[in-house]
Amino acid sequence: MKTNLGWKELLRGYGPFVLLVLMGFMLAYQYIKPAPPKHIVMASGEKGGAYDAFARRYRELLAKEGITLEIVNTHGSLDNLRLLSEGRVDMAFVQGGVAKPGQLGIRLESLGSLYYEPLWVFQRSDLDIDRLTALKDLRLAIGPEGSGTRALVELLLQENRIPLEGAQWLSLDSGEAARRLHEGSIDVAFFVASPRSERVASLLHDPKVKLVNIQRAAAYARRHPFLVELTLPEGAEDLAVNIPSKDIHLLAATSEMVIQEDLHPAIVALMMQILDKVHRGAGWFSGEGDFPSPRHTSFPVAEEAERYFRNGPPFLQRYLPFWAASLLDRTKIMILPLLGLLLPLFKIVPPLYRWRMRARIYRWYEELQEVDRKVLTASDDEKSAYLDKLNALEREVRDVVVPLSFAYQLYHLRLHIDFVRAKLQEPGA
Repeated sequence: MKTNLGWKELLRGYGPFVLLVLMGFMLAYQYIKPAPPKHIVMASGEKGGAYDAFARRYRELLAKEGITLEIVNTHGSLDNLRLLSEGRVDMAFVQGGVAKPGQLGIRLESLGSLYYEPLWVFQRSDLDIDRLTALKDLRLAIGPEGSGTRALVELLLQENRIPLEGAQWLSLDSGEAARRLHEGSIDVAFFVASPRSERVASLLHDPKVKLVNIQRAAAYARRHPFLVELTLPEGAEDLAVNIPSKDIHLLAATSEMVIQEDLHPAIVALMMQILDKVHRGAGWFSGEGDFPSPRHTSFPVAEEAERYFRNGPPFLQRYLPFWAASLLDRTKIMILPLLGLLLPLFKIVPPLYRWRMRARIYRWYEELQEVDRKVLTASDDEKSAYLDKLNALEREVRDVVVPLSFAYQLYHLRLHIDFVRAKLQEPGA
């Protein structure tokens, strides 16, 4: 029966090292980061508002990468922070300045500021207000409970020493506040909204309403680092009818994307690309590429976001689909130990394999040498026994199969067997 030494010897020679590599894989597998989630939850804002519109845009882009974004509508930034602190959402829009990181008792991180959110203060057209101190005893719509608008307005009114009991503070959402201002049932309404907001455009075009020019905007910005002074140029909304009719000073916070600290790094990197795609363009108050930005944030910027601001998208995500880049990024921890094991194995295993193959051939030389040493002193009966032994040895060797690279050594062995046999058969040996 022939013995196929080829694959068996390969298994014996390489088997222990293959097992060692597998054990290295198993050990490295314990340190592989989990796969990024396929479903994430985002708190946006009121339906129809800027936050909601941007969230829907994110959802479309994430869906192309196989990620489902669930949008939770809220009253605004304070509601969003509450949901983040309770762990009910993974990320949320937050208006700059509405909370300090230490107040929440948990660690949240920022992906950067996204755009300026001006504070629009609209008044009835028959009023003439240029300072917030003139708001005493007026009917004010300051935003619903839990909104960033309300938090900011309360701060500004308190700084102007306008007491709660001295004014009618109405907790109206932006849609209701705009409607009541149009009909004249309130005097002033505050909105924190994007310049592209339909409500802002509608109010700017309403002859019964006019925009308050905040004369001391620079002073507020100096007092609060999260605020900036902006100028709405004359005619910016409509050049044909010249809206607004003069330059208007505004106060603005920034909108930022706040996330849970443990949000998967691959999702963070993907979100950074989406934020850049959506918010990079120029606007009324910002130039091309001004946003997203690591500036004007209320929370520490996430490490992955900082890396994006410095170097751009991760190398793999520049050239591969998100799922492929994520898979390779997670398995690189297994590739490194594999290379560490394979490089020395490439040097060790081939010589070891050659030694094992030669050892299988050389072991017969021990028996051949024993017969050769006793040729001169052997009796006739012993010679006959030695010949039988050599014949059996030759049959055993003939049945051996070795790789071609070792065949010459097997034929040498058979020649040496014939040589010793010839010595035994010589007369008078």
